[in-house]
Amino acid sequence: SSAMEICPRPGMGCNGSSHVSNQVKRKPRPSVATIMRQPRDRGVVLEIRSATNEDRDAIWNIFHAIVAAGDTYAFDPKMSRDEALAYWFRADTHTYVAERDGCVVGTYILRANQPGLGSHVANAAFMVASDAQGSGVGRRMAEHCLGEARHLGFRAMQFNFVVSTNTPAIHLWEQLGFKVVGTLPGAFRHPKRGYVDVYVMFHSLI
Repeated sequence: SSAMEICPRPGMGCNGSSHVSNQVKRKPRPSVATIMRQPRDRGVVLEIRSATNEDRDAIWNIFHAIVAAGDTYAFDPKMSRDEALAYWFRADTHTYVAERDGCVVGTYILRANQPGLGSHVANAAFMVASDAQGSGVGRRMAEHCLGEARHLGFRAMQFNFVVSTNTPAIHLWEQLGFKVVGTLPGAFRHPKRGYVDVYVMFHSLI
């Protein structure tokens, strides 16, 4: 799947926070990267690890291609590199990349969905490089993300803004246990289909 949204940038309706409440005690971030073998391509190893500053160019290339299409995220399709990376590397955010054969083929972020009394629920966003779509990278990152969220002490994960026409993402989330708990009629302006619905999806982690 190409992109799985969650929280638009601050000011776009998700009440994003610039800090994480201390009410949920976070465990230390794992120091060892997760190695996963791709089922469809035997012998090819996918490594999911914490992102570094050296990954910024690769992340921007993936981010720009997906956001410019304007069909899965509420971001401005003309969003600048600086704005995009500032969002992806926010201080309250855990940022990861998926690497295969030395190339970054996907990235995701994990953070609290709300500050304060809502900080026990996680929020995340996922992007897969166009040449890696359909190879299982999105699923591997999603599974990794759910494990990280549990490790960090989150009790649930919520996606605030899943575009209803993004059927690959919705199908994946439902397979992983997410349920649509709300519909926002016509909340997304699709470049080809006009105003389409948006789903709020939720999954308990306990």
